[in-house]
Amino acid sequence: MPRAHAKINLGLQILRRREDGYHEIETVLYPIDIYDTIEFREEERDVVVESTDPLLPVGESNLCWRAAEAVRRQAKINRGVRILIDKRIPIGAGLGGGSSDAACVLRELPKFWNINLNDEPLSEIAASLGSDVPYFLRSGTALARGRGDDLEYFDFSLPYWIVIVYPNIRISTRWAYEQWRPEENSKKLDLKRFLIDHVNEPQIWVDKLRNDFESIVFRAHEAVRRAKDALYAGGADFAQMSGSGSAVYGLFKVEGDAKELAENIGENLPVFVMEPHSQITF
Repeated sequence: MPRAHAKINLGLQILRRREDGYHEIETVLYPIDIYDTIEFREEERDVVVESTDPLLPVGESNLCWRAAEAVRRQAKINRGVRILIDKRIPIGAGLGGGSSDAACVLRELPKFWNINLNDEPLSEIAASLGSDVPYFLRSGTALARGRGDDLEYFDFSLPYWIVIVYPNIRISTRWAYEQWRPEENSKKLDLKRFLIDHVNEPQIWVDKLRNDFESIVFRAHEAVRRAKDALYAGGADFAQMSGSGSAVYGLFKVEGDAKELAENIGENLPVFVMEPHSQITF
Protein backbone atom coordinates (compact mmCIF):
# COMPACT_ATOMS: atom_id res chain seq x y z
CA MET A 1 0.00 0.00 0.00
CA PRO A 2 1.47 3.42 -0.93
CA ARG A 3 3.07 5.36 1.90
CA ALA A 4 3.05 9.12 2.38
CA HIS A 5 6.09 9.95 4.53
CA ALA A 6 6.51 12.97 6.78
CA LYS A 7 9.43 15.40 6.92
CA ILE A 8 11.23 17.59 9.40
CA ASN A 9 12.79 20.98 8.71
CA LEU A 10 16.49 21.37 9.46
CA GLY A 11 16.47 25.11 9.99
CA LEU A 12 13.87 27.47 8.55
CA GLN A 13 14.66 31.05 7.58
CA ILE A 14 11.92 33.50 6.58
CA LEU A 15 13.61 36.09 4.40
CA ARG A 16 10.82 38.46 3.38
CA ARG A 17 7.18 38.81 2.45
CA ARG A 18 6.73 38.62 -1.32
CA GLU A 19 4.55 40.83 -3.47
CA ASP A 20 2.30 37.83 -4.25
CA GLY A 21 1.48 37.50 -0.55
CA TYR A 22 3.65 34.46 0.05
CA HIS A 23 6.90 34.50 1.99
CA GLU A 24 10.41 33.88 0.71
CA ILE A 25 11.97 31.12 2.79
CA GLU A 26 14.97 28.81 2.94
CA THR A 27 14.83 25.47 4.69
CA VAL A 28 16.16 21.94 4.38
CA LEU A 29 13.50 19.24 4.18
CA TYR A 30 14.49 15.83 5.53
CA PRO A 31 12.27 12.73 5.15
CA ILE A 32 11.42 10.68 8.21
CA ASP A 33 9.90 7.27 8.84
CA ILE A 34 6.47 8.40 9.97
CA TYR A 35 3.88 7.83 7.29
CA ASP A 36 0.23 7.70 6.35
CA THR A 37 -0.94 4.95 4.02
CA ILE A 38 -3.19 5.66 1.06
CA GLU A 39 -5.55 3.09 -0.45
CA PHE A 40 -7.49 3.53 -3.68
CA ARG A 41 -10.79 1.78 -4.40
CA GLU A 42 -13.12 1.85 -7.35
CA GLU A 43 -15.87 4.48 -7.30
CA GLU A 44 -18.18 4.99 -10.24
CA ARG A 45 -18.00 8.74 -10.83
CA ASP A 46 -17.16 10.75 -7.70
CA VAL A 47 -13.97 11.44 -5.78
CA VAL A 48 -14.56 10.35 -2.19
CA VAL A 49 -12.06 10.73 0.66
CA GLU A 50 -12.23 8.84 3.95
CA SER A 51 -9.82 9.04 6.90
CA THR A 52 -9.16 7.15 10.10
CA ASP A 53 -8.71 10.53 11.83
CA PRO A 54 -12.10 12.18 12.41
CA LEU A 55 -10.41 15.60 12.70
CA LEU A 56 -9.26 15.50 9.08
CA PRO A 57 -11.61 17.33 6.66
CA VAL A 58 -12.53 14.96 3.83
CA GLY A 59 -14.48 17.26 1.52
CA GLU A 60 -13.35 19.67 -1.16
CA SER A 61 -10.86 21.35 1.20
CA ASN A 62 -8.91 18.10 1.53
CA LEU A 63 -5.68 18.17 -0.49
CA CYS A 64 -6.11 14.56 -1.61
CA TRP A 65 -9.55 15.37 -3.00
CA ARG A 66 -8.12 18.39 -4.82
CA ALA A 67 -5.19 16.33 -6.13
CA ALA A 68 -7.50 13.65 -7.51
CA GLU A 69 -9.75 16.22 -9.16
CA ALA A 70 -6.71 17.88 -10.74
CA VAL A 71 -5.52 14.54 -12.13
CA ARG A 72 -8.98 13.94 -13.60
CA ARG A 73 -8.96 17.34 -15.30
CA GLN A 74 -5.43 16.90 -16.61
CA ALA A 75 -6.17 13.43 -18.00
CA LYS A 76 -9.62 14.51 -19.28
CA ILE A 77 -11.36 11.53 -17.72
CA ASN A 78 -14.50 11.21 -15.61
CA ARG A 79 -13.65 8.17 -13.49
CA GLY A 80 -14.25 8.13 -9.76
CA VAL A 81 -12.09 6.92 -6.89
CA ARG A 82 -12.45 6.31 -3.17
CA ILE A 83 -9.32 7.42 -1.30
CA LEU A 84 -8.81 5.86 2.14
CA ILE A 85 -6.23 7.59 4.36
CA ASP A 86 -4.84 5.68 7.33
CA LYS A 87 -3.69 8.75 9.24
CA ARG A 88 -0.59 8.36 11.41
CA ILE A 89 1.15 11.70 10.84
CA PRO A 90 -0.28 14.19 13.36
CA ILE A 91 -2.36 17.02 11.90
CA GLY A 92 -1.09 20.58 12.33
CA ALA A 93 2.33 19.38 13.47
CA GLY A 94 4.64 20.92 10.87
CA LEU A 95 5.51 17.46 9.53
CA GLY A 96 3.92 17.90 6.11
CA GLY A 97 1.29 15.18 6.43
CA GLY A 98 -1.38 16.78 4.25
CA SER A 99 1.12 17.75 1.57
CA SER A 100 2.65 14.28 1.55
CA ASP A 101 -0.77 12.64 1.24
CA ALA A 102 -1.58 14.86 -1.75
CA ALA A 103 1.74 14.09 -3.42
CA CYS A 104 1.12 10.37 -2.87
CA VAL A 105 -2.19 10.72 -4.72
CA LEU A 106 -0.41 12.50 -7.59
CA ARG A 107 2.21 9.75 -7.77
CA GLU A 108 -0.04 6.73 -7.39
CA LEU A 109 -3.51 7.59 -8.72
CA PRO A 110 -2.44 7.60 -12.39
CA LYS A 111 -1.18 4.02 -11.88
CA PHE A 112 -4.49 3.03 -10.30
CA TRP A 113 -6.38 4.50 -13.26
CA ASN A 114 -3.80 3.11 -15.71
CA ILE A 115 -3.12 6.48 -17.30
CA ASN A 116 0.13 8.21 -18.19
CA LEU A 117 0.96 11.67 -16.88
CA ASN A 118 4.51 12.94 -17.20
CA ASP A 119 6.44 14.79 -14.54
CA GLU A 120 5.80 18.33 -15.77
CA PRO A 121 2.00 18.47 -15.32
CA LEU A 122 2.25 16.59 -12.03
CA SER A 123 4.80 19.11 -10.77
CA GLU A 124 2.55 21.99 -11.83
CA ILE A 125 -0.42 20.43 -10.04
CA ALA A 126 1.69 19.85 -6.93
CA ALA A 127 2.83 23.49 -6.82
CA SER A 128 -0.77 24.68 -7.19
CA LEU A 129 -1.86 22.60 -4.20
CA GLY A 130 0.69 23.85 -1.69
CA SER A 131 4.31 24.87 -1.18
CA ASP A 132 5.39 21.56 0.39
CA VAL A 133 3.63 19.26 -2.06
CA PRO A 134 6.31 19.27 -4.82
CA TYR A 135 8.94 18.07 -2.34
CA PHE A 136 7.05 14.84 -1.69
CA LEU A 137 6.93 13.84 -5.35
CA ARG A 138 10.37 12.24 -4.96
CA SER A 139 12.57 10.85 -2.21
CA GLY A 140 15.49 12.57 -0.57
CA THR A 141 16.76 15.60 1.30
CA ALA A 142 16.24 18.98 -0.38
CA LEU A 143 17.10 22.62 0.09
CA ALA A 144 13.83 24.50 -0.45
CA ARG A 145 13.81 28.14 -1.50
CA GLY A 146 11.23 30.64 -2.72
CA ARG A 147 7.78 29.67 -1.47
CA GLY A 148 9.34 26.33 -0.54
CA ASP A 149 8.81 24.75 -3.95
CA ASP A 150 12.17 25.70 -5.53
CA LEU A 151 13.97 22.48 -4.67
CA GLU A 152 17.60 21.39 -4.77
CA TYR A 153 18.02 17.74 -3.75
CA PHE A 154 21.36 16.66 -2.29
CA ASP A 155 22.90 13.66 -0.58
CA PHE A 156 22.54 14.02 3.17
CA SER A 157 21.85 11.64 6.03
CA LEU A 158 21.52 12.30 9.75
CA PRO A 159 23.82 10.10 11.90
CA TYR A 160 21.54 10.57 14.92
CA TRP A 161 18.61 8.91 16.61
CA ILE A 162 15.62 11.18 15.97
CA VAL A 163 12.92 11.60 18.61
CA ILE A 164 9.82 13.54 17.58
CA VAL A 165 7.34 14.82 20.17
CA TYR A 166 3.86 16.03 19.23
CA PRO A 167 2.44 18.30 21.98
CA ASN A 168 -1.18 17.63 20.89
CA ILE A 169 -1.51 21.18 19.55
CA ARG A 170 -2.58 21.97 15.99
CA ILE A 171 -0.83 24.98 14.49
CA SER A 172 -2.15 26.78 11.42
CA THR A 173 0.69 27.58 9.02
CA ARG A 174 -1.27 30.58 7.75
CA TRP A 175 -1.62 31.90 11.30
CA ALA A 176 2.11 31.47 11.94
CA TYR A 177 3.05 33.42 8.81
CA GLU A 178 0.61 36.19 9.75
CA GLN A 179 2.41 36.63 13.07
CA TRP A 180 5.88 36.90 11.51
CA ARG A 181 7.72 40.21 11.56
CA PRO A 182 11.19 40.74 10.08
CA GLU A 183 14.04 40.98 12.56
CA GLU A 184 16.86 43.47 12.19
CA ASN A 185 20.41 42.12 12.00
CA SER A 186 19.14 38.61 11.36
CA LYS A 187 21.99 36.76 9.63
CA LYS A 188 21.16 34.40 6.79
CA LEU A 189 22.83 31.00 6.95
CA ASP A 190 23.86 28.90 3.95
CA LEU A 191 21.82 25.95 5.20
CA LYS A 192 23.01 23.29 2.77
CA ARG A 193 26.71 24.08 3.25
CA PHE A 194 26.30 24.47 7.01
CA LEU A 195 24.64 21.07 7.43
CA ILE A 196 27.14 19.26 5.21
CA ASP A 197 30.14 20.88 6.91
CA HIS A 198 28.88 20.42 10.48
CA VAL A 199 26.79 17.24 10.29
CA ASN A 200 28.85 15.69 13.12
CA GLU A 201 28.98 18.84 15.26
CA PRO A 202 25.48 19.35 16.70
CA GLN A 203 26.82 21.72 19.35
CA ILE A 204 27.39 24.23 16.55
CA TRP A 205 23.80 23.69 15.35
CA VAL A 206 22.51 24.87 18.74
CA ASP A 207 23.96 28.35 18.27
CA LYS A 208 23.59 28.74 14.49
CA LEU A 209 20.61 26.79 13.14
CA ARG A 210 17.31 28.58 13.71
CA ASN A 211 13.63 28.14 12.92
CA ASP A 212 12.05 31.58 12.62
CA PHE A 213 8.64 30.22 13.63
CA GLU A 214 9.81 29.06 17.05
CA SER A 215 9.55 32.35 18.92
CA ILE A 216 6.08 32.95 17.42
CA VAL A 217 4.74 29.55 18.44
CA PHE A 218 6.48 29.49 21.82
CA ARG A 219 4.82 32.79 22.80
CA ALA A 220 1.38 31.40 21.98
CA HIS A 221 1.87 27.80 23.13
CA GLU A 222 4.04 27.25 26.17
CA ALA A 223 3.64 23.48 25.84
CA VAL A 224 5.65 23.47 22.60
CA ARG A 225 8.57 25.23 24.26
CA ARG A 226 8.36 22.78 27.16
CA ALA A 227 8.54 19.87 24.74
CA LYS A 228 11.76 21.26 23.26
CA ASP A 229 13.19 21.84 26.74
CA ALA A 230 12.31 18.25 27.67
CA LEU A 231 14.31 16.95 24.69
CA TYR A 232 17.40 18.85 25.80
CA ALA A 233 16.88 17.77 29.41
CA GLY A 234 16.72 14.17 28.20
CA GLY A 235 20.08 14.36 26.48
CA ALA A 236 19.36 15.65 22.97
CA ASP A 237 22.42 17.05 21.24
CA PHE A 238 20.16 19.35 19.22
CA ALA A 239 16.43 20.10 19.30
CA GLN A 240 14.17 22.27 17.17
CA MET A 241 10.56 22.74 16.15
CA SER A 242 9.67 21.41 12.71
CA GLY A 243 8.10 23.79 10.19
CA SER A 244 5.45 26.01 11.75
CA GLY A 245 4.97 23.45 14.55
CA SER A 246 3.85 22.07 16.80
CA ALA A 247 6.03 18.95 16.61
CA VAL A 248 9.58 19.24 17.94
CA TYR A 249 12.43 16.86 17.25
CA GLY A 250 15.61 15.99 19.08
CA LEU A 251 18.80 14.50 17.67
CA PHE A 252 20.60 12.03 19.91
CA LYS A 253 24.04 10.45 19.54
CA VAL A 254 23.26 7.96 22.30
CA GLU A 255 20.57 5.35 21.59
CA GLY A 256 19.82 4.79 25.27
CA ASP A 257 19.14 8.48 25.90
CA ALA A 258 16.78 8.66 22.93
CA LYS A 259 14.77 5.60 23.94
CA GLU A 260 14.63 6.54 27.63
CA LEU A 261 13.43 10.04 26.81
CA ALA A 262 10.83 8.67 24.38
CA GLU A 263 9.57 6.22 26.98
CA ASN A 264 9.24 8.92 29.64
CA ILE A 265 7.54 11.52 27.43
CA GLY A 266 5.46 8.88 25.66
CA GLU A 267 3.40 8.36 28.80
CA ASN A 268 1.73 11.72 28.14
CA LEU A 269 2.33 12.72 24.50
CA PRO A 270 2.67 11.01 21.09
CA VAL A 271 6.35 10.23 20.49
CA PHE A 272 8.13 8.74 17.47
CA VAL A 273 11.67 7.33 17.38
CA MET A 274 13.79 6.80 14.25
CA GLU A 275 17.17 5.14 13.84
CA PRO A 276 20.22 6.96 12.42
CA HIS A 277 20.62 7.10 8.65
CA SER A 278 17.03 5.98 8.03
CA GLN A 279 16.66 5.83 4.27
CA ILE A 280 13.18 6.76 3.06
CA THR A 281 12.27 5.88 -0.50
CA PHE A 282 8.98 5.87 -2.41
